[in-house]
Amino acid sequence: MIVVTAPTSNIGSKVLQNLLDADAPVRVVARDPATLAPGVAERVEVVRGSHADPAVVTEAFAGADAVFWLVPANPKAESLDAAYSQFARAGIEAFTAQGVGRVVGISALGRGTAVAGQAGYVTATLAMDDLIAASGVPYRAVANPSFMENILRQVGAIKNQGTVYGPTTHDLALPLIATRDIAAVSTRLLLDDTWTGFDEVPALGPEDLSYDDVAAIISDVLGKPVRYVQTTPEANLKMALDQGASEAMAHGRVDMATAKNNGLDQGVTRTPSSSTPTTFRDWCTEVLKPALDA
Repeated sequence: MIVVTAPTSNIGSKVLQNLLDADAPVRVVARDPATLAPGVAERVEVVRGSHADPAVVTEAFAGADAVFWLVPANPKAESLDAAYSQFARAGIEAFTAQGVGRVVGISALGRGTAVAGQAGYVTATLAMDDLIAASGVPYRAVANPSFMENILRQVGAIKNQGTVYGPTTHDLALPLIATRDIAAVSTRLLLDDTWTGFDEVPALGPEDLSYDDVAAIISDVLGKPVRYVQTTPEANLKMALDQGASEAMAHGRVDMATAKNNGLDQGVTRTPSSSTPTTFRDWCTEVLKPALDA
């Protein structure tokens, strides 16, 4: 039995579908089972509730060969620790109490870099990874850079202004990854019962791109000019607060962006095993353009 947390999330839903395609037995933890993709609820066991709830994870993780672990975004959390490590504590206890065979979690690049300790969301994610690893459960942290899907938040700006906005230095080449590739790596690890211990599994996409490159590729795919505009930390903080984030989470988002500009995502060399297949051009053609045309 493989348990999937956050099964309606961008990554979790893809992991879930991959597992069903592989005919794996699946149990999901869902706050609202009605939000599962059509036809999914009939094919899985469903435990209703949050995977921060001790009673829910005790039930959900019983007899689990593997667990897919993903902390849901909580921009209103009172602290970064509350959003990550505190959220995970009940699950971590249940991993060991219920004898879970192995855990695959969604994490971030940055461990071992000079800025990892001041990287906001990433610092908190790595601290949670350490707690999971310390429990003794076999754990693989899938370490990712920024997601291509983040560009979808700017469909309106691209369509109406011909502009992509962001905090990243305009000519700094960094890895980007499609969430379907993260799901593919996670699925492979969930189905593989041969690994033990703790390790990070970097997933880096196929190439490093600057946001100038990103804008140029979007322009080419859409057949219209699109430019990149770098925003200031002050503007990014105000935007996060205006969107309803707590002070702690807003500052955490800005700190993460600053750390990425200072090398957070550049500590791992791309290898054949860490390279994933979806290029940004592929993603623009298959995901972004249809979203803009809708």
